[in-house]
Amino acid sequence: MKGPLDGIRILEVGHMLAGPYCGLLLADLGADVIKIESPEGDIARHASPHFVDGHSTYFASLNRNKRSVVLDLASGEGQASFREMVKTAKALVTNLRPPAINKLGLTYEALKDVNSALVCVALTGFGLDGPYSDRPAYDYTIQAMTGVMQITGEPDAPPTRTGYSAVDNSAGIMAAFGLCAKLLEGRGGQIDIAMYDTMLSQINYIASATLNSGIKSQRIARSAHPFIVPAQVFETANGWLVLFVTHDEFWGLFAQELGRPEWLSDERFATMNARSNHRKLVVDAIAEELKRDDADSWARRLIPLGVVAAAVATLEEALSSEQTSFRNMIVDIETPEGTITAVGNPVKVAGYREQYRISPHLGEHQFLVKDKAG
Repeated sequence: MKGPLDGIRILEVGHMLAGPYCGLLLADLGADVIKIESPEGDIARHASPHFVDGHSTYFASLNRNKRSVVLDLASGEGQASFREMVKTAKALVTNLRPPAINKLGLTYEALKDVNSALVCVALTGFGLDGPYSDRPAYDYTIQAMTGVMQITGEPDAPPTRTGYSAVDNSAGIMAAFGLCAKLLEGRGGQIDIAMYDTMLSQINYIASATLNSGIKSQRIARSAHPFIVPAQVFETANGWLVLFVTHDEFWGLFAQELGRPEWLSDERFATMNARSNHRKLVVDAIAEELKRDDADSWARRLIPLGVVAAAVATLEEALSSEQTSFRNMIVDIETPEGTITAVGNPVKVAGYREQYRISPHLGEHQFLVKDKAG
């Protein structure tokens, strides 16, 4: 069946992660995403030591279901071909730096005379203009500058980044969201997505505490929630367990299961506010009890009660879990020389089953240029 974005042509001038991830989400849902690459190609084509049929598995994880053409956008010929392609496109996504975006004419202002209905998405570190707009930006630097590193990790540890590219992926999602919103509006125009803004917006309630109450952000041991207790990682007899107990009703069930009914009448333990005000006392008491069994066993005991709990899994365990399988989140993409296995698209649309095609070889669809964009 056709995807919800079938018939929508999107040009992608991007590299590495944020821009290509945006294009990937759209391509998986049926959009015709044409990746425009320099003669050297996206540097992600060489970012991984693992290759199948000439495809870097890093590149393949971000560029399936797309087509590739090679254009030198710094040349007059390349610009002429690009503008021909713009005529039949609904949108343009780029994650180059603002100086390059402006120099290469990848903005709505530069392209509206070619296609006034075109939606142009610029996905940059700090926005198209502003005091930092010309700065280079990567996931790591944005995490450092927005406070994400400062609030992540153990209190006495160095600033810590998230274990995956949270900034790039979040910005790619935000760009896809903005693009679809503008397409729904039915008018062309410029969308300006900054990685910096994206991460600030995702610190929402933590930032709100600072802005409205002057609370200084800080790291709390064992990945603990700043307000809710218990909500953190606990060591067990074997493995680690995450608990997140909010409502006092579930606290009661939790205390009974641990064999500590006295916690229900102890004013230091009985309510959410009390537990927050006596964090160390409560956490220490829980930690002692949880060492009496292993993480998987605690999860099996607590989950049926409605208590939010989970044993901390490895990535390998998550990829092979029954939940992952049921949701069709692992897909095999066939190539002439073997299979590339990848994580599927998380957007599930009723009546549509995603089709996954291998990422394109560099310039594989150059005929689109010769035919003046089809």
